[in-house]
Amino acid sequence: MNHRKLKAGEIAGTYDITAPITEAELVSIAQAFARRRLAKGRRITQPALAFDYLQVLLQDYEHEVFSALFLDSQHRVICFEELFRGTIDSASVYPREVVKQALACNAAAVILVHNHPSGDPEPSDGDRRITLRLKEVMGLIEIRVIDHIVVGAEGFFSFAESGEI
Repeated sequence: MNHRKLKAGEIAGTYDITAPITEAELVSIAQAFARRRLAKGRRITQPALAFDYLQVLLQDYEHEVFSALFLDSQHRVICFEELFRGTIDSASVYPREVVKQALACNAAAVILVHNHPSGDPEPSDGDRRITLRLKEVMGLIEIRVIDHIVVGAEGFFSFAESGEI
């Protein structure tokens, strides 16, 4: 990423472009900012607050990517991990591997997230089944699944906001 093409703006949180910038560079800069917003120690109080950053990180994949935001007991980010990569319309998710990563991070809670390359964030029946399965399995080891967010170019679907978690 080329930060030399950006300088701090006069208003806090704004930046001025100091040289021509390509679309690829702009996307790279946006992804770097998104990763910073999901960095260790950031508190996630509402899934919608995390959506913008998750969308920037996941919307351009041509295949499904299943990820997780692992959180501490105060819902501060421990880490964001891409766990599984799939095909254009599905990804195999293994609860055992999610549990292993959650324990390795010493997480107290998790926000599950995956993208839909089609752009439509409406969850499939498979998405609903794996959400319930992961909530059940994680509950056995006292890790709360506080949401599962499906990211699409057309928006997002939050299982928590829809009352499905």
